[in-house]
Order: sequence, then C-alpha cells, then structure tokens
Amino acid sequence: MVRLSGARMRYGPQVLFDGLDWLIGPRDRIGVVGGNGSGKSTLLKIVHGSERLDLGTVECQKGIRIGYLPQEGLAFSSGRSVFEECLSVFVEARELEREIDRLAVSMAEVPPEAPEFQAVLDRYEWCSSRYDALGGYTMEAQVGTVLTGLAFPARDWHRPCDEFSGGWQMRVALAKLLLQKPNLLLLDEPTNHLDLEARTWLQSYLSSYPNAYVVIAHDRFFLDSTVRKVVHLWNRKAHFYTGNYSAFEKAKGERLRQVRAAYRSQRDRVEQLEAFIKRFRYKASKARQVQSRIKELERMEVIEIPREEKAIRFRFPQPAPSGRVVMELEGAAKRYGDNVVFDHASVRIERGDRIALVGVNGAGKSTLIRMLAGSEPLSAGRRREGYRVGVDHFAQDQYRELDGRAVLLEDIAGHAPFLSETQLRSLLGCFLFSGDAVFKRVGVLSGGERNRYALARMLLRPSNFLLLDEPTNHLDLRAKDVLLNALLAFEGTIVFVSHDRYFIDRLATKVIHVGHGQLEVYPGTYEEFLWSRERSAEDGRRAASPPAVSDQLRQALRGARPPARSRMNPLKIRQIEGRIGVIEDEIEDLEGGCETLQLELASVGGDHRRRRQILAELEAGQRRMQAREEEWARLSEALAAQGSG
Repeated sequence: MVRLSGARMRYGPQVLFDGLDWLIGPRDRIGVVGGNGSGKSTLLKIVHGSERLDLGTVECQKGIRIGYLPQEGLAFSSGRSVFEECLSVFVEARELEREIDRLAVSMAEVPPEAPEFQAVLDRYEWCSSRYDALGGYTMEAQVGTVLTGLAFPARDWHRPCDEFSGGWQMRVALAKLLLQKPNLLLLDEPTNHLDLEARTWLQSYLSSYPNAYVVIAHDRFFLDSTVRKVVHLWNRKAHFYTGNYSAFEKAKGERLRQVRAAYRSQRDRVEQLEAFIKRFRYKASKARQVQSRIKELERMEVIEIPREEKAIRFRFPQPAPSGRVVMELEGAAKRYGDNVVFDHASVRIERGDRIALVGVNGAGKSTLIRMLAGSEPLSAGRRREGYRVGVDHFAQDQYRELDGRAVLLEDIAGHAPFLSETQLRSLLGCFLFSGDAVFKRVGVLSGGERNRYALARMLLRPSNFLLLDEPTNHLDLRAKDVLLNALLAFEGTIVFVSHDRYFIDRLATKVIHVGHGQLEVYPGTYEEFLWSRERSAEDGRRAASPPAVSDQLRQALRGARPPARSRMNPLKIRQIEGRIGVIEDEIEDLEGGCETLQLELASVGGDHRRRRQILAELEAGQRRMQAREEEWARLSEALAAQGSG
C-alpha cells in the first residue's frame, strides 16, 4: 500500500535515517521502536504525508485512506458533543440517511402508477443497500462501543468536547480514527492517555482490526499483544524484524552478535592484507599479488559496529528499615460534598510490600495515594503510620514542588554527592536529558519533563515508603527499565499506580482494586489478580444459571442415585453405572490435584516462572474436571430418561 524508497531525513546536522526502503502491506501490524530522537514520529509523519523527505520517494496505492493520531496537538472547539463528534466520521452514511428520508416522503406523495415512482423506488433501494453496507444502521452502536472501550462514562457522551482536558480530547480523536477504519492507521503513542482497562480494550480492538496499522508505543506488553513486525531505527538505519517486541529483542541481540563477529573477522582480514601489502609493496615479483590485495581492500564494504546505548545500572542508597506495619487505614472515608469516593475502606500495608493500585479512571486511586501520604485529610476513619516510616510521595503534578530557578545538573548533584558528574549525566540522559539539556533551568521545562526530572531526583535518596502516582508517564522504554530495576532492588515499601502492564507484572507482589468506594486486596501478582477476578465472575455466572452440573455431582458423591430403572436393559445399566463410578473417582482425583496446586500457588513466593506453570496446570485441571462433570450429567440424564420411559 505504501512504499518508501531510498528515504533520507535529517534535522540540522543530525541524520535520522538514510537509505531506508520500506513496504507496508495491506494487513501489516507494525511497531516502530528506537531511542529518543531516532526519528520514529518523523517517520510516521512522512508516511502520512505531513512531512516531506530530504531524499527518496514515498508511493501510495491509489485511493488509500490513511488515518494519523499524533502524540499531541489535537483539540476540538466545534461545540459538538463527544457522541456527535464521533458520529461525524460517518459522512456518507449520514448523507444517505437524509436522502432516504426525503425519498420516503416522495414515495408517499407520488402515486404508484406515476412514471417517476419506479425511479424513486430504485433510488430508495440503492440508498438503503449502500447505507446498510456502510454500517448506517449500527453507527450509533459502534460509537457507543468505542466510547465505552475508551472509558468514556455514558453520562459524558453528550458533553461538549471542548469541556474535556487534552488527554480526553486525544481519546476522542482516537475514537474517531477507529470508527473510520482507514486502510492504514498510524498511531503515535496512543496509550499515553489511556488507563489500564482502556489499553486492554484497545489491544483487543486492534487484534481484530481489518486493515494495516503502524504504532509507536513505550509499553512492552501492548507491543507484544498488537504487532507482528518491528522496525527498529538505530544508528541512522532501519532494521526490520518479524515477530512481536519480545521476539525483536532476542533477534536484535543475535544480530548484534553476528555483526560483532563479522567485524572481528573483517578486521583480521584487513590486517592480513595490509601486512602483505606493506611487506611486498616494493617487490617486483609480488606486484600482481599486491595489486590484487589493494583492490580487495578497495572493494571491501566496511562493517561498522553500531554505537550502543550504555546500560545504566545504579544501586541507589537503601533507606533505614521501618517497622513491620508501615501504614494502616481503618474505616477510612473520603467525601467531596455529595460525591463519596471512599466509605469504610480499610487496608494494612506491611514492610516490603510492592502494591499496585488498579481500577478505572476516577475510581479514587490518586485520592488513596494522597490519603496514604497524609496530604489528603480523611473525612472519617483513622490513618496510622508505622514505626520509623519515612514517606516519599511522587504525584502526577510533582513538578510544582521543584525550584524553577535550579539548573538540572547542579540541582541533582546536590542530592547525590556520592555520584560523579559522568554518572549523573548518564542518569539524566536515561531520563531523556542529554547534551546541553542538563544545563537547563527547571522553570523552562514542560510539565512532563519536570516530572521526569523529579522522579530521577527522588530515586537518588529515597525514603523507606514510596508512594508513586503514575511514575511511568512520559518515560520511554529505556527509562522505564532503569526505574523498574531501581524499584526491584529497593528494600523499602512501595505503593504505585501505573497503566503499564509490563511494569505492573514485574513489580507488583500485591494488588489493591479500587472501586465503588471500597478496597479489595489480592495477594499475589497482577496476573493472579486477573485470574482470580475471572474465576469470581465465572462463579457469579454459574450461580445465576440453572442448577449446575457440579451441584448434581456433589449429590451423587454423597450417595444420591438416579431414579429406579426397572424397565432398563440390565447390561446397559451396568455399563453406564460403571462409567459413572469411574468418572466420580476421576473427579475426586482432579479436585485433590487442584487443591494441591492452589496450596503450592499460595506458597511459591517470587518464582514467577513456577507461578505461571502452576496457573497453566490449574486451568488445565479445571477444564478436565468440567469435561468429566458434563459427561457425568449426560450419563445420569440418559439413565433417568430410560428409567422413566
């Protein structure tokens, strides 16, 4: 659909990429990755047509529709509601809807025997067919589905767009693009303004998207779930990989090893050739061999070792330990007028916990963080701080606490006298402050930049209880890795909010679900929390359905038997009863095995690989048990039916 040939792009003296050849097919799912400033967003703008190449060509298939979501800068001031703004993408369908209404009036007014009636009827049928093909009969339902998936409450659908913040307006722009279904969808960090639930919905939506898309994201889990190819912008070149992000990381390491091996082999050959030339340059008898080797050197395409990003590994100073109980809330309530955020909520946080707060936007996660920090007073209940607890609170607007006159490098050096200037520059570079940017004053930075700096500074001298509200916002993958590794090595206690699934999966040892004014505590990882919620939902569905097979089975295991079978074939009775007995024994064994696995799951500790194995075995055992229960029910019903026949 889109082909780039010999593409070259530079900004000032910096070459972003050169000699790039790239073909985007009609069903491609592509992720674009690379370091900060490598040209990812520029590449999407070039494909979209909003920027032009310095050199090379861009060819697009005739009639192709390209949709583009930039990182920022979109705004709606039309006065239309969110729902109307989204409906506006169905331009042709809405025009047809108006024409169908006009044609219906005409058909009512024109006598059937009139010559023009047939023409009106034919046009009406064509418009109706085309309207149906465009999804006109379901366009309102489509809008509702997308808005719900992107976490717009139904009460907000009819609010004017310009009443929403920039982040929510970006969601409206994303909703419009998804509803348009262009042939090629270009998404530049679409997850920046989405909570965890909305990200999960978007992953599911893209998995069934009928056309091609190219996405930039700093969320590993999202990339793993949505892309099948990766374009890596590195060292002024584009490198292409098949597979998701995890496959790309493995293949990139292997490619780098191969390049290094080829480089060493080439250097050895160059040294041999140069030694031969130097030794025999002035020997007439060796002139032909010397010239041959000179030509070989001239023809040789020099292999370059790509410049690597230095790994940032700091072991931040560990804080003094606190008491075993770090913080408790008992019967905590928080109200803003008539709006009740929490009511009789209780939680106990112990030393070493790494707790993820999850829940939909607006559920009260940030409010809970502030209540734990002591910066938000409780409307009722008690907050108890443990022995020798020191609290560090990183808020979403943490930049407001910084001194705007401070110079970055000087300011952070005052907080970390134990680190050299080189180490501090490396750390700031990882948080996207490199070169002369380290000499900027805090006051000239954007809100996102100041938050990044505040986070880096806090990590240098952490207290023993960290409260982090969306610390992964505004960070690229490399900066997230530095933050994650620092927190994994941290010996204190952490409560955090994040919408990055990979970050939560790696860090959390406990999950608190915030919703409906209450706190539900789940010991274990986020994956186990999801499994538990799924099982609870399944149990709820079973409880709401007619008497379950398992209930019948429990009666059978207690000795209950189907009704008398005086008119049945005795051989058939014995065969079925024998099979029922075997099934009952198998189910008892399966139940015992599942109980053993559940006990092991509760005691396995931090061995995440074994946890995944146990969860897989548990799920397989439950599936086998359900199959046996269904077979038992069929056989029992067959006996009952024959007995009553």
